[in-house]
Amino acid sequence: MSYVKIYSEKDTASFIKKRGGETKFGEKICFVESLKDLKNHSAKYVVLGIPEDIGVRANYGKPGTSKAWEAVLGSLLNIQQNHLTHAENVILLGEIDCDTQMRQAGYLSKEKKHYAEELGELVTQIDHKVTEVIKKIVEAGKLPIIIGGGHNNSYGNLRGTSEALKKPVNCINFDAHTDFRSLEHRHSGNGFSYAFEKGFLDKYFIFGLHRNYTSEAIFSSMEENSERVKVNLFEDISVKQKLSFSEALKEAENFCCNENFGIELDMDAIEMMGSSAITPSGFTLTEARKFVSHFSKNKNARYLHICEASPLAEIYPNQVAKTIAYLVSDAIL
Repeated sequence: MSYVKIYSEKDTASFIKKRGGETKFGEKICFVESLKDLKNHSAKYVVLGIPEDIGVRANYGKPGTSKAWEAVLGSLLNIQQNHLTHAENVILLGEIDCDTQMRQAGYLSKEKKHYAEELGELVTQIDHKVTEVIKKIVEAGKLPIIIGGGHNNSYGNLRGTSEALKKPVNCINFDAHTDFRSLEHRHSGNGFSYAFEKGFLDKYFIFGLHRNYTSEAIFSSMEENSERVKVNLFEDISVKQKLSFSEALKEAENFCCNENFGIELDMDAIEMMGSSAITPSGFTLTEARKFVSHFSKNKNARYLHICEASPLAEIYPNQVAKTIAYLVSDAIL
């Protein structure tokens, strides 16, 4: 089974818009020929795409997250390479091979009784691929930056990281939702609950949760697991101003960051951002950048996942791609 399509310089050449007197990020970014080559490479960061939206569809959401990865390449590879952007410290690995699963998902009829469950079986197949690739990257001592797909891929990120480190990991999730739903078929709404149940996720912090889209059942579940699951509300930070953004960052940091942790960012937490669930009320892009910058610099950070972006839903052209390019550059030291 194919897990990852590994890119070469030739694969990305068409994305780069060269200009006299300038050097683009994509002209200096690094490549490898195999996963085995990661271990001996000097670069710290490994950028990886997941072009799928099956998990979103299995959660009764709108497709489109499969388009984020290709869109991001056009923006990320064309930011300026200078002494502040550090392309030489980044390996562009390639993308998780989702072709078979995406094709099979396209054959399924929405009218079938078990449509969502059948999509969930395909999500499980992608889980396996993501797990194995993330495991190899983390074992090589690198920090993966994962772009695209639905939040179902948090499960593979957490499992792969946990298996590489041989112990459970913590996670901070910048999100309007918990994605801590019941353990039914796999989809974008239960990646964290599955990782929690299977022992790959230890402490889980949801940063900026929206009260309007969190059921009482999920609040109760989090309360039952309050020693390992904590939350601060978007309304308390940005509406009622019970705590400042900096205080909210510190609260999450104190809970999760003394041990290995993953950073998850759902694009639907950013106000009016093209995503699978656009919100009219949310954090600003600048606040999202502060979040990524703050936690990426922590020595215990083990991965960054930027997900749920949908170029098909954006209001302005290239909004999603430029946003993610900013977030990726904010993570790189």
